[in-house]
Amino acid sequence: MLKVGVLGAGHLGKIHLRLLNESKKYELIGFYDADAINGKKVADEFGYQYYDNINTLIDAVDVVDIVTPTLSHFDCAKKAIQKGKHIFIEKPITNTFEEALELLKLKEHYGVKGQVGHVERFNPAFSAVKAQIKEPMFIETHRLAEFNPRGTDVPVVLDLMIHDIDAILSVVDSEVKQINASGVSVISKSPDIANARIEFENGCVANLTASRISLKNMRKSRFFQKDAYISVDFLEKKVEVVKMKNAPEVAGDFDMILQNAEGEKKQIYFENPDIVNNNAILDELESFSDSIINNTEPIVTLEQGTNALKIALQIIDSFKTDASLS
Repeated sequence: MLKVGVLGAGHLGKIHLRLLNESKKYELIGFYDADAINGKKVADEFGYQYYDNINTLIDAVDVVDIVTPTLSHFDCAKKAIQKGKHIFIEKPITNTFEEALELLKLKEHYGVKGQVGHVERFNPAFSAVKAQIKEPMFIETHRLAEFNPRGTDVPVVLDLMIHDIDAILSVVDSEVKQINASGVSVISKSPDIANARIEFENGCVANLTASRISLKNMRKSRFFQKDAYISVDFLEKKVEVVKMKNAPEVAGDFDMILQNAEGEKKQIYFENPDIVNNNAILDELESFSDSIINNTEPIVTLEQGTNALKIALQIIDSFKTDASLS
């Protein structure tokens, strides 16, 4: 079992603590929180070992799980890597692109592994159809959330949209060509609603919408590709796969047949992939353990987390460009 320590005991940090404590692949050594009052409160309530010194905890473990506010991600990760520890770091990987690039250099220099907490990669609905998403040419995503003060210290792009950015980058094998975006601040000082259009070199276009002031929650993505339409509901953990194939010469009574202007006939059929319910956070943490033990590449590498951050920051920069032109 790998010895693990958690940095940060906020809302998500407490979830990580509970799951790591239950995991058969980790031995939870303890946690550190910069707020000593909160740290002692969590220790008293749940019985986890509280460390009042970050370096002491890092020295005592093999893996450091960083669940602190984004602004401190880089400093925490740097401390851990320089002590030769593997790092699991919540999304976004860092606050700036330059910090992320520095972590990549440190990771290589010290020979450690790192994974970024893009948890939607482990969503059972996405996992059930990811292999079927091949060369999509149009993608549409909606990630809407009811207002919650937690997370409003960063733009909605880094809070919510980055989940979809990462998922899209994992299925589109092409460089980004152009980004156009707009964002609006309603309650927070940073944008609460955003829309982005990402054009890739291979012709694929992705249209992303994110809001944290909606009346209801929604997390849906739709992928359109040749002869297939795939819908993923990340919230309800449901998928819809609609495919087309050449129509049979003699159609059955219940066959759905479409004919285009050239007279070609296609048959529409539906697939229902098996969805295996899971705890996505536990799965991502334990998959990282597997990558360390087996010396394999993590499912969400620091490089991939860096690419998602790069696109997210370009979207935010596009907001500023639009504002300067208005």
